[in-house]
Amino acid sequence: MKYLIVALLFLGGLGTLSAQTTTAETAIKKNEPSAKKSKKGLSIIWDKIEHDFGAIPQGKPVTAVFKIKNKSKTPLVFTSVNASCGCTTPTYTKEPILPGKSGEITATYNAMAPGDFNKQVTVITNLSDEQVVLRLKGKVEQPAN
Repeated sequence: MKYLIVALLFLGGLGTLSAQTTTAETAIKKNEPSAKKSKKGLSIIWDKIEHDFGAIPQGKPVTAVFKIKNKSKTPLVFTSVNASCGCTTPTYTKEPILPGKSGEITATYNAMAPGDFNKQVTVITNLSDEQVVLRLKGKVEQPAN
């Protein structure tokens, strides 16, 4: 009888652990808020974190611009800006973005293969412990013959 009670308590604990992990994973995967908190409070505001190009022609690069505003009292610096693949090229404001000022990241996708695409640019700044994932999506259409 003791073993049955212990087993039930153990299984109940695993269920609780699993639910907590799922909640945390969902919060991380969403990453949708346009404002990010730093150690000192709200500090970064993005105009958007996703850009949908819709249908685009094959072989013609397209570019999205993501604007960021520094709401902190400390200059904002991009410490890392990386694309998910070689077909996407990010460029960004290199100099520190002063408090109250804005900067931007541009991401150019070179549409070489037809079909749906979903690309990412991962951004890390000096003002937040969290990374921001900017998304580019759309569908590359083959040119008509």
